[in-house]
Amino acid sequence: MSRASADQLGNQPIGKLLVKQAVPAAIGILVMSLNVLVDSIFVGNWIGSIAIAAINVVLPVSFFIGALGMAIGIGGASIISRALGANNQEKALKTFGNQIALTLLVTVVMVILGLYYTDSLIPAFGGKGDLFETAKIYYTIVLYGVPFLALCMMGNTVIRAEGKPKFAMNAMIIPSVGNLVLDYIFIYVLDWGMTGAAWATTIGYVLCFAYILYFFLSKNSELKINWSHLGFSTGILKEIGALGFVTLSRQAVVSVIYLLMNNILFNLGGEAMVAVYAIIGRMLMFALFPVFGVTQGFLPIAGFNYGAKKYQRVRESINTAIKYAAILATAVFIGLMIFPAEIAGLFLSSRPDLSAKELAMNAFVLEHTPAAMRWVFAATPIIALQLIGAAYFQAIGKAVPALLLTLSRQGFFFIPLILILPNYLGELGVWISFPISDVLATVVTGYFLRREVKNKLIPGSEIAVKDP
Repeated sequence: MSRASADQLGNQPIGKLLVKQAVPAAIGILVMSLNVLVDSIFVGNWIGSIAIAAINVVLPVSFFIGALGMAIGIGGASIISRALGANNQEKALKTFGNQIALTLLVTVVMVILGLYYTDSLIPAFGGKGDLFETAKIYYTIVLYGVPFLALCMMGNTVIRAEGKPKFAMNAMIIPSVGNLVLDYIFIYVLDWGMTGAAWATTIGYVLCFAYILYFFLSKNSELKINWSHLGFSTGILKEIGALGFVTLSRQAVVSVIYLLMNNILFNLGGEAMVAVYAIIGRMLMFALFPVFGVTQGFLPIAGFNYGAKKYQRVRESINTAIKYAAILATAVFIGLMIFPAEIAGLFLSSRPDLSAKELAMNAFVLEHTPAAMRWVFAATPIIALQLIGAAYFQAIGKAVPALLLTLSRQGFFFIPLILILPNYLGELGVWISFPISDVLATVVTGYFLRREVKNKLIPGSEIAVKDP
């Protein structure tokens, strides 16, 4: 990190700094989310509703392997931010080298296993009936590109830890735009169907990797590693593992949720019900991009200032991030409550050559999606506290509370709810599990965050109060 970037993180007004960090992150997430959203719209309109549901089946596997890179990236980025805040350049370089070596080792092994167990994994994640063959085509091709995705997710967090959010934004925009262009060429022009959709996604991952590699080899990055930095350090690996496990656990839980939801919904309404969840899943990725942007922008600010022992600035960054994220979440909530039917209609094909089965599936999806979407996003205005609270503990290197708070919503509350409520309430039981888990997780996170701020971040103190 350049001295100028360090001075900005440690001395610039928090509100201005958060906007500077969050806007590029939000734009990058927006473009990636738009990529997923528009990709799904293209697939739905040019291939069909079955294709949307098939992609939803594949997501948990590729998502989890890509999340390995994100976990290693975020775990290492927390170390790098604090090391740079404490002027420990060598530790930052060693951490980055270990991140690269670990990401390559883990993801390549996971891809080999994923390809070997293809025919078992796809049905387990809901790829049954008419979904299996379509999902297998997409799964096999996309899996080859997942190591590139993992390296991209890892590298992007490190770029942000260096205080270079605009480059991190570019790394997310380039592959997304490339994917959409290739979608048009491969699916619409060349009529490659699901094969085209899969290759467009995979090449997008490669484009992202190429840009991130350029960044770290260029003069823009201060992290110039050598071969010695790639050698594993037990201490650094343990810290990366402890902090990265928070992110990995969250993504693993997301994969488990996809598995459970696809199977539960398939049993309730077949392929059409899985397609309803596929649309809602895309909106969960897309609609909350500004809130996730604030969370990503908050991480390096909190981590750097905690490492520099500027605890008043850490407190201010928490309050400002929650305020900004809550305002944005409320705006998202209003839009989704007003236009759910219009949003669902974007994903459905109006081609004149649709079969009777496809027409019936479209009608089912259009009927069931609006009410489901309103339930899923019902508690959106309050999620800012839960996201920022969990992110704070991760930013300052407290892995255990970060892990527990991160898992609270989806792991401790949501999964039990979707296993119990549908038995009594059917489809409604699935959808109301979302807001109930949001409320419970926010209450728990608010309690622990308030206690942490009150007891550990003493205003004006130069030395943190030690944990008992």
